[in-house]
Amino acid sequence: MPGPQRSPGRVVFVGAVHEALPALSTLLAHPAARVVAVLTPPAEQARQLSGAVDLAAVGGLGGVRLLRADDINAPAVVGTVRRLAPDLLVVVGWTRLLGPELLSVPARGCVGFHASLLPRHRGRAPVNWAILRGETLTGNTMLFLDPGADTGAIIDQRPVRIRPDDTCATVYERVAAAGADMLAEHLPALLAGTAPRRPQDPSDGDVLPRRTPAMGILDWNRPARAVHDWVRALTRPYPGAFSALHGNRTMIWRTRPPGESGPDGPAGTILAVDQAGVRVATSPGSVVVTSMSGPDEPPRHAADWCAERGIRPGARFAAVPPALARWARGEGPRPEVLAR
Repeated sequence: MPGPQRSPGRVVFVGAVHEALPALSTLLAHPAARVVAVLTPPAEQARQLSGAVDLAAVGGLGGVRLLRADDINAPAVVGTVRRLAPDLLVVVGWTRLLGPELLSVPARGCVGFHASLLPRHRGRAPVNWAILRGETLTGNTMLFLDPGADTGAIIDQRPVRIRPDDTCATVYERVAAAGADMLAEHLPALLAGTAPRRPQDPSDGDVLPRRTPAMGILDWNRPARAVHDWVRALTRPYPGAFSALHGNRTMIWRTRPPGESGPDGPAGTILAVDQAGVRVATSPGSVVVTSMSGPDEPPRHAADWCAERGIRPGARFAAVPPALARWARGEGPRPEVLAR
């Protein structure tokens, strides 16, 4: 004879960027959970986040309470969450650490996700760093949150391949899908308090440097593959790679994966402008830029954009000082003078 049916667990969801959408949709549809509130940033704060999404527009949200907070650890916010009496907090795509007081509120703890195979690549922007470093594998780790940055006990992990034509956006789509799958699988055990826990060794792994928009500066004096990886790692919804041409900042949004080499020349020199795109010399090799723009402009077909501005073969993107290039790669200190 079946035992008594367990009531759905009370869940507060915390999220801000695109990865949050599949996870929230999974929670809303899962019979084991009842989402009692969704916590997300105010609109003005969300606009400053790369890849921010409007969780208020998620289908099925219905009468779920929507909370907006610029400081999730503020006493008033913690008090509100406590009054909701959640069994579980699920945090996806949130960029700030939860403090000890908030972490202690849910009866079954706080669960989060990190877009790497922990303990590898703790810290911010793990997918972007993986792509621009030429790596071919990342993943998603589901973990219990603790006061540290990505140091909590691991619940589950899923590998995610990085293909040669992937961008940060396409990889994050698969990372988000892997997270939603893990959440669906483990939610009943999480709410019952029986989910697996594998402690991390704090001495294992590495911590990634924090990235800023200024670190998108593109050093053409690198191999063609490295330049291609740089562009696809930083393209939308992130601030993008950029370079100076004729003294003006130029955004480089898309390049074709390097294939057969064409004409060569000094690094940063525009070698050809045609309907295939804009071929630019690297060191060694060259890449074809297919999408570019000025600052604060939408991406355009690269050849059309250059033609409108009279940019022809022979023009050359500015060289990047070595110290600035090393800092942008996370290999050196921040230079005192940054590129304009």
